[in-house]
Amino acid sequence: MAYKVRLNIFEGPFELLIYLIEHARMSVYDIQISEITAQYLDYVRQMEEADIEVAQEFMVLAAELIDIKSRMLLPTANLDPQTGAPEDPRKALVARILEYKQYKDIAGFLSEQQEVTEHIHTKPQEDLSQWTGETDELLKGSLDQFARAFEAFLLRKQRIDAMRRTYERIERERISIEKKMDEIRDIFRTRKTVLFSEMIAQDKSIFNRVVSFMSLLELLKLGGMTATQKKRYGDIRVSLKEGGETE
Repeated sequence: MAYKVRLNIFEGPFELLIYLIEHARMSVYDIQISEITAQYLDYVRQMEEADIEVAQEFMVLAAELIDIKSRMLLPTANLDPQTGAPEDPRKALVARILEYKQYKDIAGFLSEQQEVTEHIHTKPQEDLSQWTGETDELLKGSLDQFARAFEAFLLRKQRIDAMRRTYERIERERISIEKKMDEIRDIFRTRKTVLFSEMIAQDKSIFNRVVSFMSLLELLKLGGMTATQKKRYGDIRVSLKEGGETE
């Protein structure tokens, strides 16, 4: 099957190899090594023709692919200890590809989590020194006094924890609403009318749909847009006012 590679810049040889396998719609467990080797070498030649410096690891992997291709053309007496069938020269390469993809997915997940946590702010810890005293002075009181003081401490701690959770939730919702408002504005840069059902088509959870609805209400309050609903529980049609601005 003929396959033309578009010249892109890849971080490493395995990223290029995975790109070729996925775009050729091959299974990583059944790589058409002859086809992939030809495409890989073609890409490396394109890099050289474009005066792009070809890193040494690209050439090393190219040599490995050629070696695997050669071994697949020759009969082998080595047997796979698990299946008893002739050993597949691609086995080690498949294991390395799977390991690379695993680390790549983990790195992408950590990067997304870092971006999320950068927008979450917590309330600074309060100075509780005025409610703390010398331990010896507390122990001088009666057992009932100590129990009441400890109960008051627990109640205050519960209130502080509840306030912290509320603050964090409100902050996350505020950031989410602002982001959703920008997404809705982007829609109206190319369209004058859109259904609310289209706005929430990509929202997976109830929370995200509620945020989308609240964001729409905020935009309607700012003016520049109108919303109509022809029947109860019907879809809402949102339109940009004549001469209205999305900002």
